[in-house]
Amino acid sequence: MEIILQILISGIAAIGLALILADVFKIPKYPVSKAITSLGKRGNKKTGPLDIWLGDLSNLIASKIKLNEYKRLQLKIDLESADMSMSPEQYVANAIVKALFLGVFAIPFLFFFPILSGVIALIAIVTYFSESKKISNIIKEKRRKIEYELPRLVSNIDKTLVHSRDVLNILDSYREHAGEELRRELDITVADMRSGNYEVALTRLESRVGSAMMSDVTRGLIGVIRGDKTDVYWGNLVLKFSDYQRTLLKNEANKAPKRVRKLSMALLCCFMMVYVVVIGQVLLSSLGGLFG
Repeated sequence: MEIILQILISGIAAIGLALILADVFKIPKYPVSKAITSLGKRGNKKTGPLDIWLGDLSNLIASKIKLNEYKRLQLKIDLESADMSMSPEQYVANAIVKALFLGVFAIPFLFFFPILSGVIALIAIVTYFSESKKISNIIKEKRRKIEYELPRLVSNIDKTLVHSRDVLNILDSYREHAGEELRRELDITVADMRSGNYEVALTRLESRVGSAMMSDVTRGLIGVIRGDKTDVYWGNLVLKFSDYQRTLLKNEANKAPKRVRKLSMALLCCFMMVYVVVIGQVLLSSLGGLFG
C-alpha cells in the first residue's frame, strides 16, 4: 500500500511539474492549440490533447535548435522522402520532447523509488534514439513496398514501348493501378513532367526513392526520352527484376513453416491442456467415490 501511495504522489508531482513548465515557457492552452492543429491536419486523423500539448512544446524547442548544414540538409531530404511535413528542427525536437516527457516522471520517483527512477530514465533514453531512427524505418518500409511493385511496372513499360514511346503517358496510365507509395511518387513525377523538363522530373523521382532498382528504371526512361534503342535494356531489366521478385516470394515462403510450427505447437499445448483437465476431473470423481 505504501508503494502504491508513493507512485501516486510521484505521478501527481510529475504532472504538476509539467504544467508549471508549460506555464513558464508560455505554451498555448489546449483549445487554442487544437484550433490551430485542426486547420493544418491532413485527412480525418484525430489528434489527442497530449499530442497537441507535446507538439506545442516541440515547436518551442525547435526554435532553439541549431543543426549543422549537412545534417539539416540530410534530414530535409529524408523527411521529403518519408512524406513528413515538418522541418528538420521540428523532427529532432519531437524526439527530445517524447524522451523528456518520460524523463519528467523519473524526477519524483528519485526520492521515493530510485530503482524505478533509473528504469524510467533508461526508457526515456531508448525512446529518444528510437524516435531519432523512426524516419529511417519509414523510408526503408516505403522503399521496400515500391521495389516490390517495380517488376510489374518494368514489365508494363516493356510491353507498352512496342507501340508507344510517350513516357509521360506510360507513367500516367500506370499510376492508376499502382500501390499507394508508388502512386504518390508517380503523381509527383507526372506533375513535374507536365510543368517542366522530363529528365529533371525522373531524376527527382530517383533521388526521392533512393533505390538502385528505381535508378535502373529512370535510366531506361531517360534513354527512351533521348530516343535511344532500349529494347534489349528493358528485356534484360524484366528478367533481372523477375529474379528479384522470385527471391522475395521464396523468402516469404520460407518464413511460413516457422509460423506454422509455432501455431502447431500452440495448438498441441491446447489439446494437452484439454486432456489434462478431463483426466483430472475423472480422477477427482473416482477418488471422491472411493472415499465417499
